[in-house]
Amino acid sequence: MTTPLFQSPTSESHGTYPTFADIPSDRPWLASYERYGIAAHIEMPADNTSLLDMMEHNFARYGSTDAYICMDKAITYHELDIYSRQIAAYLQSLGLTTGDKVGIMMPNVLQYPIVALGVIRAGMILVNINPLYTSRELEHQIHDSGAKALFIVENFAKTYQDVEDKGDVKHIVMCTMGDMLGLIKGFVVNNVVRHVKKMVPSYSLSGSISFKQALNAVSAHQYQRPTLDLSHVALLQYTGGTTGVAKGAMLTHGNLIANVLQIKAVMSAAFGEAFEGNVILTALPLYHVFSFMVCGMYTMYEGCTGLLIPNPRDLEGLVKEISKYKPAFIPAVSTLFNGLVHHEGFKKLDFSNLKASIGGGMSVMPSVAKAWQEVTGLPIVEGYGLSETSPVVSFNPMNIAQFTAKIGVPAPDTDVVLLDDDGKVMPIGERGEICVKGPQVMVGYQNRPKETAESFTADGYFKTGDIGIIDDKGFIKIVDRKKDMILVSGFNVYPNEVEEAMSEHPAVLEVGAIGVPSDARGEEPKIFVVKKPGAEVTEQELIDFGRKQLTGYKRPRHVQFVNELPKSNVGKILRKELRKMEGLA
Repeated sequence: MTTPLFQSPTSESHGTYPTFADIPSDRPWLASYERYGIAAHIEMPADNTSLLDMMEHNFARYGSTDAYICMDKAITYHELDIYSRQIAAYLQSLGLTTGDKVGIMMPNVLQYPIVALGVIRAGMILVNINPLYTSRELEHQIHDSGAKALFIVENFAKTYQDVEDKGDVKHIVMCTMGDMLGLIKGFVVNNVVRHVKKMVPSYSLSGSISFKQALNAVSAHQYQRPTLDLSHVALLQYTGGTTGVAKGAMLTHGNLIANVLQIKAVMSAAFGEAFEGNVILTALPLYHVFSFMVCGMYTMYEGCTGLLIPNPRDLEGLVKEISKYKPAFIPAVSTLFNGLVHHEGFKKLDFSNLKASIGGGMSVMPSVAKAWQEVTGLPIVEGYGLSETSPVVSFNPMNIAQFTAKIGVPAPDTDVVLLDDDGKVMPIGERGEICVKGPQVMVGYQNRPKETAESFTADGYFKTGDIGIIDDKGFIKIVDRKKDMILVSGFNVYPNEVEEAMSEHPAVLEVGAIGVPSDARGEEPKIFVVKKPGAEVTEQELIDFGRKQLTGYKRPRHVQFVNELPKSNVGKILRKELRKMEGLA
């Protein structure tokens, strides 16, 4: 096997760029590449290039095309070029230098891509921060990242104000929902902005400046282009924190460029090369790595138009935006697909412009996928990735006819092996931990060389913690995460399988499964169920249904009805929170 792809990383911005995986010729997915016309390799630029080269080329190429739309206000690629250079010049004027960290804490508003690109163009490291963090969670990320500046939407300023120790942060830029809407003349948008203002908790942050002040503080002409290469870290992407303390995955310019080109390989195989101006729904928050890459970096690479949705939980408003702009691509998580497909207004939309629906972030329920295809006429195309892999590891071909309930084949120049607990490679059809090697894999966790070393095998494969099976065509199916596995009388029960089976009941809208203690069996499966509106079903009926769906040790033996399931901000069901409800965590 090969040597490790990383060195023990530090907090320095200049890391070790992972090389391409050496893919053995017997990997079963290579034949699937040929079948679907997917390129087996990507052509990376020279080592002395960076994301700046990619951005600048595309700003010139797509200048007059709308880059992003939010609340009916559009900015072109030419405007994005100017605005992001102004932000870059502003950051440089503060005395910040290449490799300094800059946090961005905001939902999907026009300022996000402007600031994100400005940070990267300044040669600094972007730190994505979930705006719904508590002060405690924010304090951890501020300290762990070492951020020196923070761009924050005022709705969340009180959270920052309540952080006791603000670490190295010396510069605060306060954004408002209406910052980029000034050119719009219309009572409706003005009303929206006024309504949002009423929702802002009172705060007091001395020394902060407004986004408009930062944008206009320095001319774009004063921007000094830094010297960067593929090995410089561009992004600190923090893990969700559901498995302990959140860790910052250090993703380089090379990691992100590689993943953009890997996504392009699968998209081009199905749709050719003409993407400019296609609208991509950006309802998933850009601070999440799936959306950051697919709706952010890849969208800009292809000259698409991102339709920014600040609040995807407002399904009524979301459906109106979909109706108005008719996106060609809808990336979402299972819970968002589920919410839309059960919305009466969504069912009435015209889907003739829709090219693909892309599922990521969590497993898509087969029942949701079936309903989605019945409504839209297209299958959900599922992919798989993690913060540590920039994020895409694998994908289904975009031109599949039906939902596969699998996460597809590995991305070009990516090797995947399944390992058992002893590190032995498992054969086709056998379960094992999914381990990944490729140019999109992080250089390591910020400030955590020990955790980094533990996350890689001796020969350089990143250990995902997910359990999967690979079939004879190279398609991978996720079984579950190691930590969520339920042990019943010595048998492994995977919550995903229980959830998928129980979601087939016509009265079930959503379901989450965990293991609860049992004197007789060690653990037993318990499900938490959200019923469909107006539906009636009893606990016993669901237990009886489980008997028909699952073998004895897998079937749920406990049922609890709830109004909603705890979810992350991108819609992933949090089993950790379900365990807390049972007093188990």
